Amino acid sequence: MMPTLSAQRSVAERAMTALTLALPVFLLHGRGIAEALIDLTAVLLLWRSGAAREWSWLRLGWMRCALVWWGWLVVCSVPFGPLGIGGWSGLLQAAAVLRLLLFVAALQHCVLIQAAPRRWLRWLLAAACLYLLAQMMLQAVTGANLFGMPRFPDGTLTGPYDKPRAGAPLSRLLLPVMLVAVGFLLQRAGRVRSRVWRWLLRAGSLLPPLLGLTVLVLAGQRMPLLLTLLGLLVAGLLLPRLRVPLLLALMSAPVLVAGSALVAPAGFHHLVTVFDRQIAHFGHSSYGLIYTRALSIAAANPLTGLGFDGFRHGCPVPDYFRDWPPFGPPHGLGGGAAICVQHAHNHYLQALTDAGIVGLVLFCVMVASWLVALSRGLLRPAPAGDDGLLRAWRAGLFAAVFIHEWPIASSSAFTNMPLGGWFFLLLGAGLAEPVASGPGRDRPGSHITAAPLNLKRDRAWLTRRHVPTWCR
Repeated sequence: MMPTLSAQRSVAERAMTALTLALPVFLLHGRGIAEALIDLTAVLLLWRSGAAREWSWLRLGWMRCALVWWGWLVVCSVPFGPLGIGGWSGLLQAAAVLRLLLFVAALQHCVLIQAAPRRWLRWLLAAACLYLLAQMMLQAVTGANLFGMPRFPDGTLTGPYDKPRAGAPLSRLLLPVMLVAVGFLLQRAGRVRSRVWRWLLRAGSLLPPLLGLTVLVLAGQRMPLLLTLLGLLVAGLLLPRLRVPLLLALMSAPVLVAGSALVAPAGFHHLVTVFDRQIAHFGHSSYGLIYTRALSIAAANPLTGLGFDGFRHGCPVPDYFRDWPPFGPPHGLGGGAAICVQHAHNHYLQALTDAGIVGLVLFCVMVASWLVALSRGLLRPAPAGDDGLLRAWRAGLFAAVFIHEWPIASSSAFTNMPLGGWFFLLLGAGLAEPVASGPGRDRPGSHITAAPLNLKRDRAWLTRRHVPTWCR
């Protein structure tokens, strides 16, 4: 006996929810499994939409922009003539990028429509953030993480890993978690009657950002620290109630960096000495040579680029060995093939080398559409009765997406795991969060308060047999 349409939809929705809630665990440890969870969620969205003949998620504004960018990337990756230097493999990888867009649509349109899965995901993201913080703090104090792995040979902290790659996801996760912690302490300060406790709680609201910045300074990872500071600045502009502790945290950053010269000399060396050398001689640095090669590839293929993974395949081609005067004096054929790496270390240069100027413009439009969707309601004054915690969480997710796509930064490839998985998970969570703008139903764009986690209620939601249809 064939299951009914309602039963098929219920199974698909329950499965997508389970996969999403398992994702943070495997993004921490098990990137291959995490990628499989994302792929399965995307496939289940297509199955559910096909079974129900309901494709309204295709009308989402950001989805249309993203599909146009993806379509152009696929066209540029077709191995025909000057296109698609990566061959059929590059074309398949370009086509597979669609799964990440479908995953975000599944989170916004199906998985996180109800409040219970949103609450569970918030707690899971907070737990992941605290886990990374604890592992890095343990390594800073004892010299080894929980698994016995020491610092990296250059002195930087690795967190729960054997290489220093914990700082990037931590910088994204810290923002929403820190802002909610600050908002909660300020909220409690406004409710107590004792003047002493009120001032203690207000002073304590500075501790979450100070703790996060301290760990990033001790880690000695420049870009995560700089991006976190940028995220705090963005959050301060969006959250007037939190501006004082956030401003004080920003002002404390130079003091923390200076103090690291005494307590963490290796971190200070990476944050100050190496950074100063790279900026002063950017054209001679590895980043300057990589960016020079990317611009050379783009100059030779301005409209279509070289297709997916264009930088990796085009970098060793001698036709692109040239110097770029704005980046410094000649090096002799731009460093040759010795400088070649897997990607251009910048999402916008990656979009340019993959799909040319057209692809870069479409990529910028897609990112702008995400930020516009995430910012709904954040630029307006908070409505009466709003406790500010949901607003702080949404602002933190906006800031996390903002710093991830900040153009003046070195980054991993756009679709690389696990950082790409964290990004698309935070993006989908942000797009699914409701906007506190007035009365309405519990769905994105409607009014809702930041209800706390209720284990009895939410456990019942997770275990009950029938799940109402979420996707309307």
